[in-house]
Amino acid sequence: MHDMTMGSNVSLSALSENVGSAIVGLGWSSPTGEGDADVSVLLLDANGKVRSDADFYFYNNPVAADGSVQLLGKEPTEDGSEDRISFDLTAVPVDVERIVVAASRYEQARFAELDDLKVTLADAVGESILRFVIDDPGPVSAIIFGELYRRGEEWKFRAVGQGYESGLAGLATDFGVDIEDDAAEDSATAAAEEPTAVPAAVTAPEGERPQATLEAVPAPRPPVEEEAAPKKRTARPRTAKKVTPPRPPVKSLAENDSWKQARLFPVSALKSDRDREMRATSVLLSVMAQVPRFGRRITAPFGAPSGRMETFTEVSLPHGDSPRRPDGVIRVERAGKLWTALVETKTNGNALRSDQVQAYMDIAARRGYEAVITLSNDVALEGSPLVDVKIDRRRKHQVALWHLSWAEVAHQAQMLIRHEGVGNAARTWLLQDLLHYLQHDNSGCHGFQNMGSAWVPVRNGINDETLCQGDPRALEVVESWERLIRQVCLRLGGELGQKVLPAQRARRGTDPGARRARLADQLCLEGRLQAELRVEGAPGLLTIGADLRTARLRTSVEIPAPEQGYPLTWAKRLVRRLAEAPADLHVETLVEGETGGPRGTLERLRPEPGDLLPKDGATRITGFRLSLFKGMGSGRGNAESGFIRSVDDAVHRFYTSVMVHLDGPVSGRAVSKERIAAG
Repeated sequence: MHDMTMGSNVSLSALSENVGSAIVGLGWSSPTGEGDADVSVLLLDANGKVRSDADFYFYNNPVAADGSVQLLGKEPTEDGSEDRISFDLTAVPVDVERIVVAASRYEQARFAELDDLKVTLADAVGESILRFVIDDPGPVSAIIFGELYRRGEEWKFRAVGQGYESGLAGLATDFGVDIEDDAAEDSATAAAEEPTAVPAAVTAPEGERPQATLEAVPAPRPPVEEEAAPKKRTARPRTAKKVTPPRPPVKSLAENDSWKQARLFPVSALKSDRDREMRATSVLLSVMAQVPRFGRRITAPFGAPSGRMETFTEVSLPHGDSPRRPDGVIRVERAGKLWTALVETKTNGNALRSDQVQAYMDIAARRGYEAVITLSNDVALEGSPLVDVKIDRRRKHQVALWHLSWAEVAHQAQMLIRHEGVGNAARTWLLQDLLHYLQHDNSGCHGFQNMGSAWVPVRNGINDETLCQGDPRALEVVESWERLIRQVCLRLGGELGQKVLPAQRARRGTDPGARRARLADQLCLEGRLQAELRVEGAPGLLTIGADLRTARLRTSVEIPAPEQGYPLTWAKRLVRRLAEAPADLHVETLVEGETGGPRGTLERLRPEPGDLLPKDGATRITGFRLSLFKGMGSGRGNAESGFIRSVDDAVHRFYTSVMVHLDGPVSGRAVSKERIAAG
């Protein structure tokens, strides 16, 4: 990998032969586990300005119509998180000479509060080819990490590291983007005269005629001599995050609940694992081809270009004495070039076979295909591959091996259906039927559902106090726990339409295997598993802990105390905000220099919030911890039950009954309970 310094540049073709498309990753970590930022991309012409506001890509405009740019969202890493952006450099318009890659923080947050700022670039086969680390960002709220620019027929990358104190709006304005000022608009509205109800045309749904409606508009002013006609206001980018509320469900025409809707993808005839694999592969690949936004969402992280997609099943490919039949093939055509991936699918908890995947890797290398994608219920972990394959580095053409879990597929479908949309009722219906199929008990596509053969012996060893440090079974349980947490994040994020990521408190460069070995030793000593989830807009990290000795789960969040005000006021306000929270919620006061302060259940504290205050009155309160407890299931099995389901239910219950009532750490926003219920 090529390490860069500020101001240096390098030709991409000098680092790799596969640079027609690229994945740029912006990464950082936070000492508190809560800091984050948003990425943005600007396409600039020869004058160093955007051609129009459409050349500004950020959270409210994440995808280019021509497929040249797509914001892929965040991925958890060992030392924080990484925001990934897919570029199809062959599709970038010829009049675009520079592509600026930047990131910005919210409200008063600054990049000086984050650690390990870096930008990486991977080629079309997923090989990381360059890295630029920003050592001292300073107290700025936006940073240009780097830029891609043309030199003749090739693309080069420059490490920039320039900071902006004016945030995302200031950065975008410098490059010619006309940003909409929400604050000024609200002020102007407040100063306007009292509105009068007069008919005004509104936009009608597609296929219908616009209808008149009574809309409040300002009363007409007396005519002014030679007054110019007002300019028509054009749409401008909003740097405030856009939230699309889910549509209310349509009432069914069925007489009663026993009537079942006809399904495009039935599951009743599935009898064997082979049937499930064939049906699941065909269903998924066909929907990917018919719903382009969904297909693009699935394949973009694997380096696929944006273009016409076709998918195939039961394709016979020569390999030695007998042909091989991969479960599926994905082909994308862009500008006369083909991108091809072979797909190997497993359902119902069946493990991937190394010999099968190795054969497909060899076939893909010989035929010039770009990737092999494995798809199963399992969740891949960094530094812990699901299958061991040998890659011949001597080959000129390299094939990338990627893994996708069924939980990730369901998450992407859920995000598009409930929160983002695909712009077409028929395509939405296809996605809904796909999601129904994946979530059906008989499909076998349920995601990670088995804690493994080591789960019961480890639990018994902890209860009997016979489990010793270094036991390999404890490491297996730690890996299964990490897979479960990643899946819980996908499910909660799909319901909320927000980013939910595991929070890793590990130093940059920490070996994943060493970190898991340390957690395995901790499990042997303490008998507990613990993880932290970072939910966008939440006041703190959602912590989930499993005590294997007592068979109890604890979900909690810590809220920092306000910087100003009186402790009694803080306690009363907290209890009021939790008016609809469960009565058995435990509230604990966190005090400076001590292990714990006053505590009690919400039921007991509601009439007397003052019981949360230390008796001496002089001890400084640093915050409050809110916790819910529940018993955990003990079953293992092949279906989602017992422990796995109890963890999923505990996280969902805690967020929807407790955290939903709490304001965000900076913006003070609260996620509505109705939004979660509808989602």
